[in-house]
Amino acid sequence: MQITTIVARYHDAMLRKSADALADLYAEDAVHEFPFTTPGLPPRFEGREKIRAGYRAMWGASPARVEEIRNVVTYETTDSEVIVVEHETMGVVDTTGGRFRVPGLLVLRVRDGHIVHCRDYMDAAGVAQARNA
Repeated sequence: MQITTIVARYHDAMLRKSADALADLYAEDAVHEFPFTTPGLPPRFEGREKIRAGYRAMWGASPARVEEIRNVVTYETTDSEVIVVEHETMGVVDTTGGRFRVPGLLVLRVRDGHIVHCRDYMDAAGVAQARNA
């Protein structure tokens, strides 16, 4: 699977809040890191099944719903396995109707058609706004 296809499927999983679709993009021993962690968010998930369980718990507990992922820009690097993805996540909190915008940056390492490492940089203020919107 090409890296651009993986990015499109990653964003689709976010829109559907599908932890299974997201986790299936990862290698069995993949690592997903949150360098800018916020309270209640672990700094990393190790292994596909931990990624699946972690996102299932986070997305399942959150009333926030992603409506659109926009301003997607991808940057190739000198390392053919690595791509950087910049995007904005737009959504609504179903319980309050509050709207949110969360800028983000993903650094993905893809090998043999699966994500082996992800560094997921999310705007902490945007995440807090989404939780309180």
